[in-house]
Amino acid sequence: MDGKIKIEGKKYDSSDRVRADRTDELYKHIPEGETLMKIDGLRVVYRTDDSETVAVDDFTLDVKKGELISIIGPSGCGKTTILRSIAGLLQPTSGKITIGDNECTTAGSDRGMVFQDFALFPWRTVKQNVAFGMEVAGVPKEEREERAMRYIRAVGLEKFADSRIHELSGGMKQRVGIARALVMHPAVILMDEPFGALDAQTRNIMQEQLTKIITHSERTIIFITHSVDEALYLSDRVVMLSKRPATIKEIIDVPWDRPRDRASPEFTALRKRILSELEKENVMQ
Repeated sequence: MDGKIKIEGKKYDSSDRVRADRTDELYKHIPEGETLMKIDGLRVVYRTDDSETVAVDDFTLDVKKGELISIIGPSGCGKTTILRSIAGLLQPTSGKITIGDNECTTAGSDRGMVFQDFALFPWRTVKQNVAFGMEVAGVPKEEREERAMRYIRAVGLEKFADSRIHELSGGMKQRVGIARALVMHPAVILMDEPFGALDAQTRNIMQEQLTKIITHSERTIIFITHSVDEALYLSDRVVMLSKRPATIKEIIDVPWDRPRDRASPEFTALRKRILSELEKENVMQ
């Protein structure tokens, strides 16, 4: 990876309808920095025959177009539950999620997901994995292959485009997952601890790569992490959750331009304050 990211490319003709692989076009009228997604009063209750557990309670958040917003909180507080509700993979008990004027009640191509466990097809090559969503959406082969290679280059894997998944390291597999989400041009990308299973060095490299992609592609990302350092390094805003049932304890604006200096006194001081607040929510106490 030489640090140069370019994901602009050839413009393809399409019909007047918004294609499943370009749902970001539905929201091009919304200016960057204005509210793209609204989450209003989200509540999730898990019920069994003899008990119920409130996992998320009154979670309300506006997500701005073009921002990366991280959600952090104690282990088991409901971070992934919130993300799965946004993705449409889990039906909330109550509350409303909208992108623009469109309510999200089921899974849809306007939300792309990057999983911690990669969720790639082992029998497909890197290029075939990245192109899979476009294949399902009926994107013509020429466009599909050009776009797949564009995003494979963006994550630094052009030399491995024809490799099978088992031939890749963990960090490389996660880059495939990120390219697969980006190539579909969803309105919002959802990342569920995407670097959590990586070693520290690879994790830092992936954070730097994601920062470059953010800078050059103006994507809207909701990012789940346990790492305060990661949240501050990547995010425009950090949403801190309470212990279960998850509610918003605080929303922190991150004031620094990218790239950021993790060793700066300001970074260290803010990280220390957030860790102190999270310690108060420690479920082990």
